[in-house]
Amino acid sequence: MNFLNFETFKHLNFLFAWRYFKSKKSTNAINVIAWISMIAIMVSTAALIIVLSVFNGFENLVKNLYGDFYADIKIVASKGKFITADESLIKKIQTVNGVNALSFTVEEKAVLVNGDYQTIVFLKGVDKNYSTVNKLPNYITVGKYDLGTTEAPAIIAGSGIANAVGADPQSPLSDLVIYLPNRKAKNFNSLDAMHSFEVKPSGIFSVQQEFDDKYAFTNLAFVQYMLDLNANEYTGIEISVAKKDDVKDIQQQLQQLLGNNFVVQTSYEQNQSLFTVMQIEKWVIYGILSLILLVAAFNMIGALTMLVLEKEKDIAVLKAMGASENRIQQIFLSEGFLLAGAGGILGMLVAFAICFIQIQYKIVKLEGGTFIIDYYPVKMVPQDFLLVTVTVLIIAVIASWVPAKKAADQFYSLKS
Repeated sequence: MNFLNFETFKHLNFLFAWRYFKSKKSTNAINVIAWISMIAIMVSTAALIIVLSVFNGFENLVKNLYGDFYADIKIVASKGKFITADESLIKKIQTVNGVNALSFTVEEKAVLVNGDYQTIVFLKGVDKNYSTVNKLPNYITVGKYDLGTTEAPAIIAGSGIANAVGADPQSPLSDLVIYLPNRKAKNFNSLDAMHSFEVKPSGIFSVQQEFDDKYAFTNLAFVQYMLDLNANEYTGIEISVAKKDDVKDIQQQLQQLLGNNFVVQTSYEQNQSLFTVMQIEKWVIYGILSLILLVAAFNMIGALTMLVLEKEKDIAVLKAMGASENRIQQIFLSEGFLLAGAGGILGMLVAFAICFIQIQYKIVKLEGGTFIIDYYPVKMVPQDFLLVTVTVLIIAVIASWVPAKKAADQFYSLKS
């Protein structure tokens, strides 16, 4: 009969590990290496949380900017470019619970000319409801939100476009000429391949460089006239919803209601490539920092290996008392969990404190002064803390497995 039944003392694994950790070693280097390994894991864990939180902050900022510029939901044709929205279609859309407002738009590439200066723009004709589904008026930096009329169209250009052609809403002489394709032209190499019309710049907006260098807005009726479209022909129907959390459900209802002739997109799906790239970047960052954490854990392998050599007689005594090889292995695995866990918890506390200070006081500033904010945005999410916790635990198992296995398998003698 064994002196002790170790199966009844599983909870003592960490007690042994803790005693081994704090006990005085014959060689002081073992303690030093153990503390170094714990500090390395702490720093790596803190860095992982901080970098992921900063990335979340930038991602959230970009999503907010794109969310302001793009409608909650957009309906486009599944085939071709234009859709015909008759009264029955509009009533179908309005019957969906949660739909707040509709705006009809026509978008087409155009050439904007001011004397010797010219640039290609994505001209978007919008109706009077557009400001209810889009926050463009909030980003007007010069001039005002004025789209003009069919006979006297006004244009709101992005700051990049305005700089390219020298558009100035505050100058009464700053008239521009817009060129749009003639859809009825038989020969696109001839002079009648394009329609042209004078437009007056009424405002300049600045949201984000991608938008500022690409888009210009005018009234819907003017663009329909220039493209020879009927009054109920559009390239898209943009929708705002009452509750942002219901976007997915409303999208699914609309898609089912409208059928396969239409594609219903959320604001994220309108920029699927961007958000996919952002997610890939986040996982790449996580992978690189996890590798750094794994490298930091190599110190722990050295510390545990030296500890196994230090505690040879203790292991021999435990085996003589009836401890199985599995029990010895679990003790030294627990030692690895203790080192990694202590370092991981301290790292998360440090990261939380740093992120909290940055959120509250915005101490760390962005260089250059050309971005829309002058500080590093930070957003902490519980999923990141959980992910890092799992990562630290996995690395702890990997780093402590070999020393623990060696401690369990090797024969030890009580003889000096």
